[in-house]
Amino acid sequence: MQSQHVAPRPTPASGSLVDVEQAEAALVEHYPRLVRLAYLMLPPGLGRSRRVLTAHALTQRALPRGRASAALIPAQAGASAENLREGRDDDPGYSLVRLRVVRSALAAGRPLRRAIRPKGAGLPALLPQVWGLRLFPRSGGAEELALDQRLSALSGPARAAYVLRGLEKLPEDGVRKVLRAAGVAHPASAVREAGRVPAQDALLLSPEFDPCSLQARPTDLMRRRQHTKAALAAAAAVAVCGALLTLPGGGWGAEDAAAPADAQNPAVRAALDPDGLTRVPPTAWTTSTRTDFSVWPARGGLTHDTALLRRALAAWARPGGSVQVSATPGTASGPPAGPPQLLFAGRVDAMRVVIFYDGLRIVRYAEPDKGSGRAALDFARVDAASGAEADAVVLGRADGNVRYLTAPWVTGAAERDLLRPRSGAMDLGPDDGVTAPLAGQAGQPGSCTSWNALEVTDGSGSRLLTDLGELTPAHLTVGRPGAPQEVSGAAALRTWSPFACSLAAVRSQGVRSVNAWEYARQKLPDGSGEASWVCTRADTWRGGGPRVLAQFHTPGGRYGAVAARAESVPACGAKDPHVLAGVLWKSAAGTWYLLAAGSKGTASISATGGASGSARGDVLAVRTRQGVRAGLKGTLDDGRAISGLR
Repeated sequence: MQSQHVAPRPTPASGSLVDVEQAEAALVEHYPRLVRLAYLMLPPGLGRSRRVLTAHALTQRALPRGRASAALIPAQAGASAENLREGRDDDPGYSLVRLRVVRSALAAGRPLRRAIRPKGAGLPALLPQVWGLRLFPRSGGAEELALDQRLSALSGPARAAYVLRGLEKLPEDGVRKVLRAAGVAHPASAVREAGRVPAQDALLLSPEFDPCSLQARPTDLMRRRQHTKAALAAAAAVAVCGALLTLPGGGWGAEDAAAPADAQNPAVRAALDPDGLTRVPPTAWTTSTRTDFSVWPARGGLTHDTALLRRALAAWARPGGSVQVSATPGTASGPPAGPPQLLFAGRVDAMRVVIFYDGLRIVRYAEPDKGSGRAALDFARVDAASGAEADAVVLGRADGNVRYLTAPWVTGAAERDLLRPRSGAMDLGPDDGVTAPLAGQAGQPGSCTSWNALEVTDGSGSRLLTDLGELTPAHLTVGRPGAPQEVSGAAALRTWSPFACSLAAVRSQGVRSVNAWEYARQKLPDGSGEASWVCTRADTWRGGGPRVLAQFHTPGGRYGAVAARAESVPACGAKDPHVLAGVLWKSAAGTWYLLAAGSKGTASISATGGASGSARGDVLAVRTRQGVRAGLKGTLDDGRAISGLR
């Protein structure tokens, strides 16, 4: 690692003082962003798992013990519009905790020299800790990997300068002031060094660099086993003695080691008592006006296996170290507030599976049917689910296949390949609600040769659902936002076919539904046919964080090309269906064009920058050259201006 010169910490100048309560409010509100800042600034040589825990630890330590001066924060005159909208750069509390995060992250990357190293900087954090698991962000693509390698070649101050400029949108003067306040001796040199790495601001928001959305893997199992042999014997003796001393009459059995300490509380006992589970009669859905999980009956061959149900409820209340827990983004993983509803208990492939519903969440517990192994506990948010959103739940995945439990009103289930809209559907049953295995997706990027979806049928028609790696499949629709239609006919299937593989971009994001809308058609300037512009919008169960892709499809092409993408924008949605996007396209004759299209109601489009031109109407074609960068602006019929989706 390059040597770093450290300046003495400046003496706080007079200015606004920040109370610890104000700093805490800013830290809690912007915690994910502050942790991302720390993660990106920490030396990549620490390893992804240690960087994650260190980033969380440094951010939590950023809270001052008392009042602190915020006078050293950069002047807000250079704040970005985005930061002002989100209430960061006009909040001295945020500026203070950001400065403390930057200072700690820089200190953690320095060699261990007590003369310049703050107390405890870079040492293993006591909290947070996750025993037995390695946590790391989701893997990104080649672009994210290349950026991470470029950042690893920078010095600590230069890496911090790059992140502050790209993620916080601070001007160069603001970056220098933050670095100077954090103790960097030569902030101008750090800014110049950071400038050697091309700006890729959008990649800094990638899941690759999100230490709050994590994957889990076990640590070194053999080493853990060797280190814990003696401890296991002692723990077993203590557990036996404790059980003899504290076991209540009719209390928890040996299989209920995960039961909470307050299990004798009447409310807790009621929630964890298998006999208190809500069981809906098999015909309740036929007379109810509701079509949601609340009218699902309990199905499966183990619905009366009290020991299994007790283990599942106890693991839900307090999962032990042998239980692997996962939850979709925005889903709480706490214990049940009262007796949940039992939807299924039975054997699925080589597992015993139990599925509960508590009014807000679907909870799946799975344990090996034979032998020993880790149990799994999965949570998915399903509040206000109805109709297609309550048609199916994932029972299990094995050998690349997935089985579903379908709603009682579903009369048929079939597998359909979205990439082959003209092919037929393969019948999957179901048998007492359980489908035959459905082939999973070819999960490697660039090798998408099929995309199998679940087609369910009832008395009102058919609907299409797709597995995105979560407990509940996402509902696929087509048509204009605000009035989407089911993917049930040949035309709807043809709309989805070129864009099915793009669904991989929204896996494991808590997606509720994905709509594909062909918002424009454009005649290609070389006379080779008509291209289509399709916007796909993935809405989530938590409401926030929708992902929008504008895609371009030429005649005869098998796949669509992603022209633009955005997150947490109203474009292509029910509140604001308007969308504008552009793409560089090469004709068969070798001529490059900037093609752009807006949704219905676009009165004119203009391009600026590397390609300039304008056109009336909702499409634009400008002759240009390869690799140019251009900006797009549009005007709607009502005079409102819109920008190109990025």
